[in-house]
Amino acid sequence: MTVTDPPIRVVALYRFTTFANCDALRAPLAAACRAGGVCGTLLLAREGINGTIAGTDAAIDHILAHIRALPGCATLDISESRAETMPFHRMKVRIKREIVTMGQPGIDPATHAGQYVEPKDWNALIDRRDTILIDTRNDYEVAIGSFAGAIDPGTRSFRDFPAWFLARKDDLLAGDRRPRIAMFCTGGIRCEKATAFLKAQGLDEVYHLKGGILGYLEAIPVEQSRWQGECFVFDQRVAVGHALAPGSHDLCHACRMPVGARDRASPLYREGVSCPACHADRSEEQRTRYAERHRQTRLADVRGHAHVGAIFPSGDVSD
Repeated sequence: MTVTDPPIRVVALYRFTTFANCDALRAPLAAACRAGGVCGTLLLAREGINGTIAGTDAAIDHILAHIRALPGCATLDISESRAETMPFHRMKVRIKREIVTMGQPGIDPATHAGQYVEPKDWNALIDRRDTILIDTRNDYEVAIGSFAGAIDPGTRSFRDFPAWFLARKDDLLAGDRRPRIAMFCTGGIRCEKATAFLKAQGLDEVYHLKGGILGYLEAIPVEQSRWQGECFVFDQRVAVGHALAPGSHDLCHACRMPVGARDRASPLYREGVSCPACHADRSEEQRTRYAERHRQTRLADVRGHAHVGAIFPSGDVSD
């Protein structure tokens, strides 16, 4: 960290590996995070680890060393950025069935994922006319930014991706030669699992962006970028742009959707209460409750106390 860098280090991380006993890993990891004042969420499952954490440089270094000592995690995939203030309110270490939920038994990204593509090589791949580019993120993420020319599956949850692909498979693969398929997501975990699913469907030329959008935005200069808009992130920053600079979106604390300048200009937008996406779906009683919650949050901010944090869509972390 330089003297001009924001003081909080934010790390999105994941690794597909095999954990035989997540229960034995959880308590020491949670204790190490608490001891260092690290906040965020880490998910453990038989298929590996996933999460986003934030803290001081020394505390994050300690936790990364702890995680890299876990089975199969020496080459942990991480994306880093900085924040002026802590973007999380607490630390959670949870055991899940999957570290990113697809609901497809037998998919093993640790051994059968597609080919990594480094950010520096991504433009050349997606510029090819025979490459099909697919955004594996959720619809509300795609709405605020994506790569030019990418297909938006319009899915509300990553669990919906397999059904979407199977319904479109014949159209996507029509022609004499099977196309290259390139996929991407926020930090790399969803697109890596999606490539394993496509390989299980018999496809061979399947690629995914190493480090995800965050790695690309950090590595590729804006004048060379194929990215358009901002990238939604699952913490209090809401969105980031090139060089991982803070974005222009807020979060609607009624429906947890990202809110841009046009949304904020709408008469249906009330900070902390409603936005154009959810105004018609909420009762006056709910809006009254949201308004009181927002008032209490503001009072807590004035006193310098933490209030209840945002719950992000679909419960995703990091990716």
